[in-house]
Amino acid sequence: MTALLGALPGTGVPVVPDESQGREWAERELSRSVYADARPGLLDRFWQWLGEFFADLLDGISGVDPSLGVLLLAACAAAVLAAAVFLVRPRLNARRRRGLFDTAETREAVDHRRLAAEAAARGEWNTALAERLRAVIRSAEERVILEPQAGRTAAEAGHALSASFPAAAPEVRWLARRFDEVRFGHLPAAAADAERAAALDTLLESSAPAAPGTVPPVPAAPVVPR
Repeated sequence: MTALLGALPGTGVPVVPDESQGREWAERELSRSVYADARPGLLDRFWQWLGEFFADLLDGISGVDPSLGVLLLAACAAAVLAAAVFLVRPRLNARRRRGLFDTAETREAVDHRRLAAEAAARGEWNTALAERLRAVIRSAEERVILEPQAGRTAAEAGHALSASFPAAAPEVRWLARRFDEVRFGHLPAAAADAERAAALDTLLESSAPAAPGTVPPVPAAPVVPR
């Protein structure tokens, strides 16, 4: 409470605020990060709820036939396990490094293009799109446009390549975003996506990268004409 009380300047005498001022002081105090940090997280609240749920369940089945009680507990445990996996898996996936290349094996751009073409011929659009982005990035590394970097993500690769090909930057960012959506967001690619990715690959192969320092910087604020 003392944190919510003011004092007369130079006197140290507490001041009792009126209703409006008290609400303002309370909101200001509760907005401090220490209170946000003290709130239980989603998983903490889930485990707390789980403990209370089983306690209530055991109380409720104390008079039920033992075999039926075991079945009820087993069914509830299975449901709770499924809910726990649903809550925990996204956090684990978010922490996992989502690299552009699956393994440490180094394939050349021509190999990734071949894999993309073969996947497209089979109608496997997800693989076709993923291999096409790998071909684009590997080609940029082979042309010494990008430095090889282990563990580089699609977003990082797209950002770096966009700076070298500013005219194609929207398409490069689109392909990097679709790669993540297909591999990690479960949003499947279509034939049009694979064709668009192949067209971008062809465009970049026939384009020269922008010279360092020639890409105009993005203005911090729009210039208003006078």
